Amino acid sequence: MSRPPFLTLPAGARAYRLRTTRGEFAVHEARPASAARGTVLLVPGFTGSKEDFIALLEPLSSAGFRVVAIDGRGQHESPGPRKEAAYAQHELAQDLLAQATALSAATEDPVHLLGHSLGGLIARAAVLRDPGAFASLTIMSSGPAAISAPQCARIKLLIDALTVMDMESVWQAMRELDPPEAADAATPPGVAEFLHQRWLGTVPEQLIVTGRQLSDEPDRVDELAALRLRTHVLSGESDYAWPVPLIDEMAKRLAARRTVIEGAGHSPNTERAHPTADALVSFWRDVG
Repeated sequence: MSRPPFLTLPAGARAYRLRTTRGEFAVHEARPASAARGTVLLVPGFTGSKEDFIALLEPLSSAGFRVVAIDGRGQHESPGPRKEAAYAQHELAQDLLAQATALSAATEDPVHLLGHSLGGLIARAAVLRDPGAFASLTIMSSGPAAISAPQCARIKLLIDALTVMDMESVWQAMRELDPPEAADAATPPGVAEFLHQRWLGTVPEQLIVTGRQLSDEPDRVDELAALRLRTHVLSGESDYAWPVPLIDEMAKRLAARRTVIEGAGHSPNTERAHPTADALVSFWRDVG
């Protein structure tokens, strides 16, 4: 579970609901002081939300980009139905395409798309549906196919629990299983309660269906490589969901730019925000 380092939006950023042809989505947006070099859409991972990118808003907007971080349907502050079919990957991919269309309506410029973890798989699916909607794709801490076997086992336990327990009971059970270093005492003030409320605000069917996606995702790297879209593969030095050598291999298959953020694990966006922002800005400036 990604833990934002803080929750206060930087000066000039705002929270609002983005209207699209597929409904409204809760977003955080930060704009540069002058004309934007482009728009970037940031897609969170499993159990995540737009707040996971809060530490990137200021450095990315200061570098000249319009930055939009989003809650997907059924995540945190974006509504979603209590029906599993609503969270099929093709539905979530179409949501991203609608969001990109809404964001580019004024400028008519394609959007730079970034997906973290599960968000990387959904972003890939959106690009495969309509590559022309995006200027580039950044895959952050996400791999070529399903997550590692130990993580699949953990996801199965979570899905089994969600089918028989309410969200609060599952939350308390997860806290009991946390290692000592994950204790709330090590979490910045206010963030622990935010994580709890975010969990309670997420639709359980969204977690069930996307958890299965993480466990069953096929390898679609060759399909993506055939598009020749400018692609960036970024991760930390270690990753519990996809082994880093597997991410390295995926980047080679994609002929993608590869960045490894020193000192970061599965969430470079929260763990090492400024080096991550520097790498992203360098890539997007090269794309133009």
